[in-house]
Amino acid sequence: QVQLVESGGGLVQNGGSLRLSCAASGSILSINDMGWYRQAAGKQRELVARITNIGRTNYVDSVKGRFTITRDNTKKTVYLQMNSLKPDDTAVYYCNADVVTVVSRWFATNYWGQGTQVTVSS
Repeated sequence: QVQLVESGGGLVQNGGSLRLSCAASGSILSINDMGWYRQAAGKQRELVARITNIGRTNYVDSVKGRFTITRDNTKKTVYLQMNSLKPDDTAVYYCNADVVTVVSRWFATNYWGQGTQVTVSS
């Protein structure tokens, strides 16, 4: 079994910064893509940023130049540095990862974290 545990959410003022972390644990052989998604109240969950196991990244247009996704493969952790935050960034942020486990060693399984709330006040 795999767990993804997020941390770092909270309340911040317009223009402020936050850093989210997501640590994976369990019977993990390797992790392929990792990413961050968000879901605002009344809206669908959307991709914010993803990073491959060799560091290739992609971002939704609305966060380009403000957010940076990184990962530490030795710690099985993905980060999201969020700068110049806006009220529109308010959402629950979810960690996501494609994980190859000891049990399912021939294919990757997709896992989600429990989510962390980010609130940006105007």
